[in-house]
Amino acid sequence: MTQALHQILIVEDEPDIRGILRTLLRTAGYRVIETETAARAIVEARSHKPDLLLVDLGLPDADGLKVIRSIREWSPVPVVVLSARTMEAQKIEALDAGADDYVTKPFSAPELLARVRAALRRNVRSAEQVPTLQIGAVVVDLTRRQASGAEGDVHFTPLEYRVLESLARQTGMIVTQRQLIAEAWGPDKLGDSRSLRVCIKNLRQKLEPDPARPQFLLTEAGVGYRLLLPSE
Repeated sequence: MTQALHQILIVEDEPDIRGILRTLLRTAGYRVIETETAARAIVEARSHKPDLLLVDLGLPDADGLKVIRSIREWSPVPVVVLSARTMEAQKIEALDAGADDYVTKPFSAPELLARVRAALRRNVRSAEQVPTLQIGAVVVDLTRRQASGAEGDVHFTPLEYRVLESLARQTGMIVTQRQLIAEAWGPDKLGDSRSLRVCIKNLRQKLEPDPARPQFLLTEAGVGYRLLLPSE
């Protein structure tokens, strides 16, 4: 994918922040559309069909969640929330509404651009299976459910494979606890976050060079987890 072909819709009511985002994205090679209201964002998204939306939640005419929910009625386009709201419940609400990622203000320019790149890749990955993962020294074949590392075969349980598959479909993105539990355990186990924590701990023991300082399976406190591959 060529960055110059990507068009990003900025939905932000603060002129200074909008200007920073415009300069940052254009310098990185993206085309930019911008608006400051929820109503206009929905119109611009339908007319321009951007490749990604950057959405602030505190808009003057409506909550940014309205924009996300409206977009999700007709499009899987990646949505990254950029907001000053830092409460875990607010992050979960945005992700459950259909956002792909959540970046809090003030933000780091390199981190924001990395999140944008990862979100743009999501569109390609979500449309296809991710058969093989290279996670550090371990190669995981999700199709055959086989894995090997520097010292030979690595054993994962069927449950661990299901969690990895769920994370792999959105590498670089936050996957909520609720989504991981629903996909790996089933919807009747949505309250069982303890089993998910145990599973993630076991995966780190098998994948991370230093499980106490994970590089690949990252925790988003109170929200979920993120699979970060070396290339990202």
